[in-house]
Amino acid sequence: MLIRTRSAFIKSSGVLVVLILSSALFAERLPLSRTDRADEAASVSVASLELPEAPTPHIAEDSDQQQPAQTPASPAQESPGVTGKDSSSATPAPAETQKTEHEKAEDQVKKQEHQRVMGIIPAFNTSYDANAASLTPKEKLNLAFHSAVDPYTFGIAFIVAGIGEAKDDDVGEGWGPVGYLRRSGAAYLDTFDGTMIGNAFLPILLHQDPRYFRLGHGTAKHRLLYAIATSYICKHDKTGKWEPNYSNVGGNIISGAISNLYYPSQGSGWGQTLTNGFVVTSEGTFGGVLQEFWPDISRKFFHKDPTNGHDAEMRAADAAAKQAKSDAKKASQSQP
Repeated sequence: MLIRTRSAFIKSSGVLVVLILSSALFAERLPLSRTDRADEAASVSVASLELPEAPTPHIAEDSDQQQPAQTPASPAQESPGVTGKDSSSATPAPAETQKTEHEKAEDQVKKQEHQRVMGIIPAFNTSYDANAASLTPKEKLNLAFHSAVDPYTFGIAFIVAGIGEAKDDDVGEGWGPVGYLRRSGAAYLDTFDGTMIGNAFLPILLHQDPRYFRLGHGTAKHRLLYAIATSYICKHDKTGKWEPNYSNVGGNIISGAISNLYYPSQGSGWGQTLTNGFVVTSEGTFGGVLQEFWPDISRKFFHKDPTNGHDAEMRAADAAAKQAKSDAKKASQSQP
C-alpha cells in the first residue's frame, strides 16, 4: 500500500537527486574562480602559519619558575589543612568538563535547527562537524519533533496524497475531498511515526546518534557511497564508532507496522510491513546524497557556504597532509 502510494514520489525524488549529483560533479570539474583560489590559498597559508605558534608553554613555564622567587611561601600555604582544601577544590574539574560538552552540544543543535537545503528542505539532523558532541535524550527529542512538525513535512504529505488521488491506487480510501484528506493524514502519520521512532525513541534506547555526519571532502564516488551507507550505519553516542543503524531501519519497520492500523486491509500485513520499512529506508539514501552535495552546489552557483568555512578547513588539512606525505617520500628517496 505504502509502496504504491509513494512510487511516483520516489521516482521524482530520484530524478532530483540525480540532477543534484550531476551538478555537484560538474561543479567539481569547473575551474576555481579567482575568489575560490584566493580563499583556498589563504586557508592553506593560514594552516601553515598556525603551526609555528607554539612558544606559549615556554612562557608559562618561565612564569611558573619566577613565581617562587617573587612570592615566598607563607606558613599558611605550607600547612596541611590548607593543602587539603586546595586538593579538594581541584576535584570538580570533571564536572566542569562535562558541562562544557553539554553546552557545546546545545550550541550545535541551535545551529542545526536553522539548516535548510535550498532554503526549504530541513537539514536539522545534519552535522558538518565529524567530531560533534553527543546529543542528550532531550536534544534528540527536540530535533526529531522539530523535523516532524516542520511545514515542509506537511507539504510532502499533501504531495504524496495528491499522487495517490490522481492514480486512485488506494481503493479503500475513497476518492474526492474525503479520500484526499485520508491519504494526507496517513502519509503524514507515516512520516511522523518514522521520524519520532527512528530519530528519537530508538536512538535514546540504543545510544545511537541519529544525525547525518557529512563527509565534505574526498572524491565524489567515495562521498556518494558514504551517503548511501549512512542509512544503514550510524555512530554510537559515547564511543563514536560506526555500527549498524538499528534505529533507522527498526524505526521504519515499526512505523510500517503502526500504519496497518489506519490503512485499508488490502494494503496491510506483516510482509507488506517489512517491505515498506526497507523501502522507506532506501528513500532515506536520497536525503543523504542531497545533504552531502548541497553545500558544494550552494557555494558554486549561489556563492553561499552552509558549512561556514568548515569544508575549506578540511581541504586545507588534506592538502597539508598530502604535502607532508610527499615531502617525507622525497626525503626518504634522497637518503643514500
